[in-house]
Amino acid sequence: MVRLKADATGNYNCVVRISASAPTRIDLAGGTIDIWPLYLFHPGAQTLHIAISLRAHAWIEPRPDDRIELVSEDTDRMVNLPADQLSADDTLPLLGRLVHRFGGHGLRLTTRGESPAGAGIAGSSALNIAICGALARFMGEDLDPETLMDVAKDVEAQVIRVPTGLQDYRPAMYGGIAALELEAGRPVRVPLDVDPQELQRRLVLCYTGEPRNSGTNNWDITKRHIDGDRHVFDCFERIRDTAAAMRAALTHGDWDATARCLVTEWENRKRLAPGVTTPAIDGLIARALAAGAQGAKVCGAGGGGCLFCIAPPDQVPAVREALADGGARVLDFQIETTGLSVVEQ
Repeated sequence: MVRLKADATGNYNCVVRISASAPTRIDLAGGTIDIWPLYLFHPGAQTLHIAISLRAHAWIEPRPDDRIELVSEDTDRMVNLPADQLSADDTLPLLGRLVHRFGGHGLRLTTRGESPAGAGIAGSSALNIAICGALARFMGEDLDPETLMDVAKDVEAQVIRVPTGLQDYRPAMYGGIAALELEAGRPVRVPLDVDPQELQRRLVLCYTGEPRNSGTNNWDITKRHIDGDRHVFDCFERIRDTAAAMRAALTHGDWDATARCLVTEWENRKRLAPGVTTPAIDGLIARALAAGAQGAKVCGAGGGGCLFCIAPPDQVPAVREALADGGARVLDFQIETTGLSVVEQ
C-alpha cells in the first residue's frame, strides 16, 4: 500500500515517491569467514569494514494499476509484469524476488548504483538493503534493522543459489567503521573508535578494469573448508588472527601496523584459491608499492574488481598517479557515517 502523510496544514496526501540509498564498503580484513557456518569453526572470528560514499539507490513510485515495473539503470533492463508473474521472471531476479517477498503491487521500482559493475565493494548488498528499505516503507512494514537484513540475506541467497556472507549488509545498513564479531547466534556489530579523517587521508581506491570472475567462487572455498581441507582451514585461522591484529592497530591509530596487517591479509587471501589475484592486479599493486603504498589488497573475493591501498598521506598523490598510469580507474570517495536512508517525497 502507498502510505499517507500529513502536510503542514494537517491534510493527508499520497506519498508519490520513496527514495532510498545505502553505502557500499571497503572490507579491510576477515572477509569470507563471515559465510555461515565457517565462522563457527574459528572462535574469535571477525570482519572489519568501512562504509564508503559510493551509494546504491532505489526509488519507488506508485502506478495507476496493479502491475510491477522494474527498471535497472545500470544494466539497461526493464520488466513490466502482473504481480502474480513476477516471481517466475529472471530478467531482474533480485529486484523481482524482493518485490514478491514484500507483496508489492502497483509500483515502479528503479535502481542505480554509483560503483562500477563487479567492483567487489558490496554494491549488490547495498542495493539489496536500499530496495528492502524502500519496499518496507512503501508497504507500511515496520521492520527493525536486523530483520530487514535477514530478509535481504535470505532473498539474495535465493537468487545466487549459494550461502551469502553476513558482513556486507552491515555497512549498508549502519555506515561507519566497524567490526562484525562472528559468534554462535546473532553476530554483533561493534563500531570502532577510529578517526575517519585520519584513515581517509591514507586510503586509495581504484577499479582495476576487470570485474570479478567465477575463478574466485566463495562457495568452492566454503565447500573445501566443510570437506576438511586443512590448507583452507589454516588460511582462515591466519585471516582471523590478522583481523584481530588489524583491529588493535586501527583503534590505537598505529597506521604502520595497520598497513603490515593489510599485507598479511592479502598474502593469506591469495593462498585461499587460485584466481584471487591476476597478473593485472599484481601489476597494479607493484606500481602502488613502488610509488609509496605500504600495503594493498583486492576488495571482496578477488579475481578483479576494486583494490585499495594504504599509504602515508604525503605519498597518496603518487600512488593515485601510479595506479592511473597503470590503467586503473581511481575512485573518489569519502568514509560514510550514514547508512540506509529512506525518504518519502
